[in-house]
Amino acid sequence: MRQVRNTSDTIPLNNGPMTLAPLRPFAPFAALTAVGLFLSACAVGPNYTRPTATVSGNAPAAFKEAEGWKLAEPSDTAPRADWWTLFNDPVLNDLEAKVVVNNQNLAAAEASYRQARAILDQQRATLFPSVNLSASATRSKSAASGSSLGTTTGTSTSTTTGSTTTTTTNGAITGSTAGRQIETYTTRLGATWDIDVWGRIRRTVEAASANAQASAADLANATLSAQVLLAVDYIQLREADEEKRLIDATVKGYADNLRIANNRYNVGVGSRSDVLTAQTQLQTAQASAVDLLRTRSNLEHAIAVLTGQPPASLSLAQAPSWSLNMPAVPVSMPASLLERRPDVAAAERRVKSANAQIGVQTAGYFPDITLSGQYGFTSTVLERLFNSASNSWSLGANLAQTVFDAGATSARVRQARAAYDAAVANYRQTVLTAFQGVEDNIAAMRVLEAEYNLQLAASQNADEAEKIVNNQYAAGQVDYTTLVVAQNTALSARRTTIQSARNRMIVLVDLISALGGGWNQTQIASK
Repeated sequence: MRQVRNTSDTIPLNNGPMTLAPLRPFAPFAALTAVGLFLSACAVGPNYTRPTATVSGNAPAAFKEAEGWKLAEPSDTAPRADWWTLFNDPVLNDLEAKVVVNNQNLAAAEASYRQARAILDQQRATLFPSVNLSASATRSKSAASGSSLGTTTGTSTSTTTGSTTTTTTNGAITGSTAGRQIETYTTRLGATWDIDVWGRIRRTVEAASANAQASAADLANATLSAQVLLAVDYIQLREADEEKRLIDATVKGYADNLRIANNRYNVGVGSRSDVLTAQTQLQTAQASAVDLLRTRSNLEHAIAVLTGQPPASLSLAQAPSWSLNMPAVPVSMPASLLERRPDVAAAERRVKSANAQIGVQTAGYFPDITLSGQYGFTSTVLERLFNSASNSWSLGANLAQTVFDAGATSARVRQARAAYDAAVANYRQTVLTAFQGVEDNIAAMRVLEAEYNLQLAASQNADEAEKIVNNQYAAGQVDYTTLVVAQNTALSARRTTIQSARNRMIVLVDLISALGGGWNQTQIASK
């Protein structure tokens, strides 16, 4: 497009020549803005509506396994970021705080979220004009044309701007300038704007925004998973400590039994088999204690890695005692679960992103409109560069329409619709899995509570039986084998009770996780 001086002139457009009145320096850019805002009034493609949670409809009215369970009150559904404080364990509280700061998996998830935010900012930037400023200084010399000192055509010009040298062809040069060096100074302020008439860019921004929100929910889900894994490992470690404490006390008793069996054998009132049985019993208990040390070490190493530390840097002292603290966890309604699960929120945001992509591809059916404008000064005298007589400007529009692409655009639209259907299916499957997780853990909590109570009663009975048989053995009423059986039964019942308590606490943590932990969907509302 040819440049037009600031006097009245005409420029060719698609609809024929248009007469332009004199424009002020930045009038072309104001015109670009006005036209762009007028044209950007619609967006093709479907507007987003959140799909139903299930194929048959929305969330069920209540959880099947929650009958008799305490439902959440309005205050109970408030976000509880530090859900692990329910266990009242200062060591666990300290470790959980380190997970968010030091865990490298979370660091990677956080970097992915920042990347998604940067992509969103990049897409938003395309809604605005691209403005560039350029300046150049050119020194050129035209070759003389034989003996003719008049008009010279086909001029070869060597132009040097910075470190770049180009060759251009100028128009006629009079004899007074042929063979002489000419200096040319130019400044240009230009703008190009892809007018988003059909909403292609806005749909792209919408998709990028939904992806950023999904990435934020992914980060929250990764954080919750790491916190849950740490809590489970810590509970198992403390359970191993408790079992080790129990077996250490039992080993002392078995050592006393071995000493008594040896004494009875030495005085001729006991058999050699009693001594061997006592030794076997003692060594078996000692082996169990050693195996618990291995289990505890592995759990301690896992906790160190979860908190972003090398295993050699973390040592957890054995707790003096382990008390079973089972806080009450209210269960919210199923519909609330959709707001409190970060994985559900991430899946739903990806549905919105896929929906926006349908609009992006549908815009391919329509022409692409671009506006451009330029304003600047050109002079052969540097001091006169910014004189009004040296200015020039241009304003133009470009329209591009694909006439034939063998159905490629239609294929892209169908692909986007299929991706949307897949995203909806993934969202609904995530919701169903969330419902299943809550139902499973509620049922497990109820079953494990009954199992623990029965196991505790069985352990108390086994302890009482052990005392009775021990007294009978001391009185010579039963043989040593009967005592060993009673002792082993009591030890097994005690260990099973501790393990049952551990299982209850782990399922409680899993239930908290299934309910979304301390997360709430409002945390990504502004992303």
